[in-house]
Amino acid sequence: MNAPLACGSGGHLLTMLLYPILSYTDLSWSSLSLKCLVSYRLNIMTSQRRQSVRNRLREIVGASTNWRDHQQALADRLSLSNQLAGSQDELPVRRMKDSYIEAHLPLGTDPTLREKYLNYLKGVRFGRILEDLDSLAVLICYSHTHNKTLQRSPLSIVTALVDKIDMRKQIIHPDCDIKFTGHVTWVGKTSIEAKMHMSQYHGGAYTPVLDATFVMVARDPENKRAAFVNPLKPEGIEEEKLFHQGEINKTRRIELSTASLLKVAPTAEERKIVHSLFLNTLDSKTVSFRSRVLPPNSVWMEDAKVKGLEICHPQERNIFNRIFGGFLMRKAYELGWANACVYGGCRPNLVAVDDILFRKPVEIGSLLLLSSQVCYTEGKYIQVRVHTEVLDPLTRQHNTTNVFHFTFVTDKDVPNIVPQSYGESMLYLDGKRHFNQTLGSQ
Repeated sequence: MNAPLACGSGGHLLTMLLYPILSYTDLSWSSLSLKCLVSYRLNIMTSQRRQSVRNRLREIVGASTNWRDHQQALADRLSLSNQLAGSQDELPVRRMKDSYIEAHLPLGTDPTLREKYLNYLKGVRFGRILEDLDSLAVLICYSHTHNKTLQRSPLSIVTALVDKIDMRKQIIHPDCDIKFTGHVTWVGKTSIEAKMHMSQYHGGAYTPVLDATFVMVARDPENKRAAFVNPLKPEGIEEEKLFHQGEINKTRRIELSTASLLKVAPTAEERKIVHSLFLNTLDSKTVSFRSRVLPPNSVWMEDAKVKGLEICHPQERNIFNRIFGGFLMRKAYELGWANACVYGGCRPNLVAVDDILFRKPVEIGSLLLLSSQVCYTEGKYIQVRVHTEVLDPLTRQHNTTNVFHFTFVTDKDVPNIVPQSYGESMLYLDGKRHFNQTLGSQ
């Protein structure tokens, strides 16, 4: 796949850098590959060991502990460029089990950690889960590409897109332990697909909560150009199926990009939908295309927006000193959820996260503008699109960094969203496409 030249996620490599209690287990089926993790087999580590792990991870990627030292750390990474492979053929083949990782989040036994994940509804903040998934995906990919002869990895592995997150359970208990598992399922020349599963211990057993598919890309130490990653060799029928699904996912993403409403006209069926929406808003008392009235139980799309602003501080930086992609996902999700809550008049539940594309990195000190828009509704479902962009206060230029798509469900039917302009009609059709794709995969 052709990855963006600058991807803005990448994560903190380990959520332990933000949430130290998240620990990693070295299972018999897996090799965590990163030497700093192999020696730590306990599910819940002491504070001293957690600090040692964080420090060791910083050493592996050359990340600085203090923000004031980040320029020197970046300069030091330049020396790693000569360790990059000239072609994929130079790299050893990996197996899926080489990147398998199991991570535990002990919400049931650590009240301090639980407080960071608790929302005011006495549930779990899903935005925090998004941060953890992003970090785990990066770690999985570093495990796949690990070279035991090198002290530090020359690769900058960043998040290209979140292909899909499907919820299998709407309730996440704040006082029960969570387990993440995942491994690499498909590899291109410079891109890696990682699948992850989250389950929670409740009622005496772990039950599935969600499935997630992330696509990561490898870059050079400066995060400026693509770098080759180890090829992947499936073993057995099940792994062959996973790898084949990765090929299907890649093809689907290319087809969706080609058919984007930003590039081509709507289909004949979609044009009929837009025209029907338009006719339904004409004032029957006048013979004019300009007289528009809102149908019963409906809301103009213009009136279904919620906006936000974030000043990007160094605290939210990733190991490459850009804003952590998980932080962007958390902020976008929370804004989208708030919009769906206001629109539906009740607290919605997440159904799926779909097609999050990281177009550009977000630099430290940026003004990040977030705009959420209800773009499609059907029965109890609300489709929300969140657009993020950075604003340069000196030049007043706006640059899009991310587009997020969230599908929510409520416990009652919601008003119909109605577009007025042609641009809003395209947002409506795009939302409908994402909604149909979400329901089709359930």
